[in-house]
Amino acid sequence: MRELFRRQPRFTPAAEAENAEVPDNLFFKCPQCKELNYGKEFQEALRVCQSCGYHAPLSAHERLTLLLDAGTFREWDTGLRPEDPLGFVAGPPGKEESYRAKLDSARRKTNLQEAVVSGEGRINDHPLVVVVCDFGFMGASMGSVYGEKLARAAERAVERGLPLLTVSASGGARMQEGILSLMQMAKTTAALGRLGRTRLPHLSLLVDPCYGGVTASYATVADIVMAEPGARIGFAGQSVIEQITRQKLPEGFQRAEFQLEHGMLDLIVPRRELRDTLTTLLRHYGGASPKITTVTVEAREAQALEVRS
Repeated sequence: MRELFRRQPRFTPAAEAENAEVPDNLFFKCPQCKELNYGKEFQEALRVCQSCGYHAPLSAHERLTLLLDAGTFREWDTGLRPEDPLGFVAGPPGKEESYRAKLDSARRKTNLQEAVVSGEGRINDHPLVVVVCDFGFMGASMGSVYGEKLARAAERAVERGLPLLTVSASGGARMQEGILSLMQMAKTTAALGRLGRTRLPHLSLLVDPCYGGVTASYATVADIVMAEPGARIGFAGQSVIEQITRQKLPEGFQRAEFQLEHGMLDLIVPRRELRDTLTTLLRHYGGASPKITTVTVEAREAQALEVRS
């Protein structure tokens, strides 16, 4: 099996064991069943608990490594960075923190410029455009650059005649950008509308957790909507809904299995089966469609630069 993660547990020689500390990643304690997973076996199982099947989070690049053929990914729009259009500052008196400071912290933590990574790659030699969220970057909240990168990816899929795969995990719209973040719901959905009119498929994978404006917009505007087992999917959180309605919600409410039973999902796909399932779907939808005449992303960028100058 392919090696997914470079960091592996390191054993301490017996002679040093007495004074050595236990490495943090030697074991993984499952937050769902509380069982201990041996670190190396947990990584080889693609970060899935061997006792209960809990699917632990993956970073954007770990997800890309899992899904795509080795060496085929070409990333786009790496220079796009979110700004602070509102000069947003929040927090209790004396502990205020600016949006700009939060962005800097998220960049250091994830080594990303934004919560989404987009580009072109292949799955079992099937070409496609892919957009993957990283929940570690401010809860993968959707701001203006997030929406722009996704819209550009959809437009490039149209230009190249390629299917689009989105992998979404999010807390919703990015409150620090106010109305600008909410506008991304319409923007991304409109871009997917153009993709649909060219009869190119959008395959959407929802992973834990996926909430708010992301679930309410592009993530569920797809030809096939899939989820990993146990993923929490919804608009508002369960506790918020219970407080507003003053009703106790059913057990497992908003879990992927509940959503599948009630028609919101088409498939639940365990992580180990994702590549094979996506290969089947890509084969079913056929090869690349003929390119159509449209204003390319690059041309639109050039026009914008000309207007600003």
